[in-house]
Amino acid sequence: MSERFDWILSAPPETRDRVVAALNADERKEFDWHWFMQAREPQLPPSGDWRTWLILAGRGFGKTRAGAEWVRMVAEENCEARIALISSSLSEARSVMVEGESGLLACCSPESQPVFEASLRRVRFPNGAQAQLFSAAEPESLRGP
Repeated sequence: MSERFDWILSAPPETRDRVVAALNADERKEFDWHWFMQAREPQLPPSGDWRTWLILAGRGFGKTRAGAEWVRMVAEENCEARIALISSSLSEARSVMVEGESGLLACCSPESQPVFEASLRRVRFPNGAQAQLFSAAEPESLRGP
C-alpha cells in the first residue's frame, strides 16, 4: 500500500473518520481500492514466511474478497507471478473468484484492471502476472503448471 496512507492506518478511528469526511467524492472513491484500510484484521494475510493460509469462517466473513485481494497484491508485486485459482468447478471459479461481486475483477481499480480470457481460463494482469483457473474435478489438469 502507498506510504502516503500509512499514517491514516495508525490514526485513531475518530481521526480517520474526520479525514474521510473532509474528502470530496472522487477522493473518497479512491479509498475503495485500498483493501488494507477497509479489511478487518482476520481478513489480512498473516505476516511471516508461510505456505498455507486457511480462513475458516462462515458466510459473509469476506473470504472471497480476502483471497482476491491477496491474489491482486501478489500479482501487482511480482510481474512474473503464476497463480492457480482452484475451485470445485470451472464455472464456480469464474462466477465467484473472477467475475463475482468480491472477485478479482471487482477488487481491481480501473487503472489496474486485469483481463479475463475465458477461453484460456486465464486472468492476465497489466504487468504480465497471470492467474489460471483450475477445477478440483479435473486434478490432472494441475500437472505441469
